[in-house]
Amino acid sequence: MELNRRTVIAGAAAAGIAASTLGGTAEASTGSTSGAGTSGGASGGKAPSRKLFGTLADGTKVYLWSLANGGTKLKVLSYGGIVHSLETPDRKGHYANISAGFYNLEDYVAKSPYFGALIGRYGNRIGKGQFTLDGKKYQLSVNDGANSLHGGAKGFDKHAWSVEPFVKGTDVGLRLSYTSADGEMGYPGTLRTKVTYTLTKHGDWVIDYEATTDKATVVNLTSHVYWNLAGEGSGTIENHELTIAAGRYTPTDSGLIPTGELARVAGTPFDFRKPKPIGRDIRAGHDQLILAKGFDHNWVLDKGITAKPVHVATLRDPKTGRTLKIATDQPGLQFYSGNFLDGTLTGTDGHVYRQGDALCLETQHFPDSPNQPKFPSTTLRPGQTYRTRTVHSFSAR
Repeated sequence: MELNRRTVIAGAAAAGIAASTLGGTAEASTGSTSGAGTSGGASGGKAPSRKLFGTLADGTKVYLWSLANGGTKLKVLSYGGIVHSLETPDRKGHYANISAGFYNLEDYVAKSPYFGALIGRYGNRIGKGQFTLDGKKYQLSVNDGANSLHGGAKGFDKHAWSVEPFVKGTDVGLRLSYTSADGEMGYPGTLRTKVTYTLTKHGDWVIDYEATTDKATVVNLTSHVYWNLAGEGSGTIENHELTIAAGRYTPTDSGLIPTGELARVAGTPFDFRKPKPIGRDIRAGHDQLILAKGFDHNWVLDKGITAKPVHVATLRDPKTGRTLKIATDQPGLQFYSGNFLDGTLTGTDGHVYRQGDALCLETQHFPDSPNQPKFPSTTLRPGQTYRTRTVHSFSAR
């Protein structure tokens, strides 16, 4: 079990659901969208297809959706909007799944440390699971020591989402939707959430988030894919080279809640302004690395909040040449180096995940923003629409 990302693995009973041990059964069907052409062609990629992946304890069927375009192959579960696999070629044209996950639904329900999941209502941590908005104090579900992590014990990653496939011009994708009731996990307001996964003709994976509310609330949506560009289950990511366009980061206390300081990265292991192997400084005796058992921090992006996505991070595996570039309109990026993977989880192809076998790059607002007045606001009010976009671009060189 992965601890302290923490004490996040709620069992099936705690989540109120369980799953069959299906790893993808029959019952294949094609997306209903018409006008599909050949994959990657000028008329657009093929319509996404689905097959039954498993069944939750309440009888809800969970489907595995498959789509491909521009050389990228993506498989997504209707449970949690989970990226079950994402395949790209290396410099020799050999494909591999570069995202960590499980073979069956049962493990996603009972064990998952958010592998590939959509995160909400609030990505990252809120200190003591509490915040005050418009003079009213709210108590959230606490699932990470004394804190609330990734929406609480049953966040958006632990719900079935409605999925609508589409083909639009040369793009293919999925529109996922979920409505969170007023008071769910302690959050105010009925939040209607739509997330669109798009594969472009260039093979980019674009995520568009959208949400509205009927009461003032806080929102911070993100994606929790665990990356290993050498291939899922292939071993450590410490040789991956990472670049983050950020001159500051947010140090944390022992509970990984930001102290409020925007500390400079210069002269510290947190300086990724130039490409650097992740393992170079990960064992330095820096107090922040000791607290988190590695990197598990929010970087304050130099660009701030922008109207359109701006390139902020590059991850490259020198061995295969696979390169991931991330662009976002958000002000922060959480880099998590897989510190709490402890050898108790078995991945998609039967490999055991150990510390540092995958990493996360979560575009976001800052952790604990509702309690940090100097951080950018995450408040959403009736009449407003929360919108944000993240673009993942893949190449090999």
